[in-house]
Amino acid sequence: MFTVKENTTLVGISEFRSGIEKILEKARKGLVIIEKRHKPQAVLMSSEEYEHLQSVLETAEDLVLGFIAEDRAKKSKDRDYIDIEDLL
Repeated sequence: MFTVKENTTLVGISEFRSGIEKILEKARKGLVIIEKRHKPQAVLMSSEEYEHLQSVLETAEDLVLGFIAEDRAKKSKDRDYIDIEDLL
């Protein structure tokens, strides 16, 4: 196990197999990168960190979709829309 930053640890796959409890404790406090033959294979993180990242991604996606919708609304004309009465 090798700490590369304050909250990031590198772990070889053989060490991962033999020391899972210790590695899970490290993952609760930061990121654990699991390597096989010195190549990253997976990243472990706490469920709280994962939920936070998911929330950030959803917010970013909402912002991008909002900008796309705003751009489309600016470029559209009244004839591009169907009146609700005509639709019904």
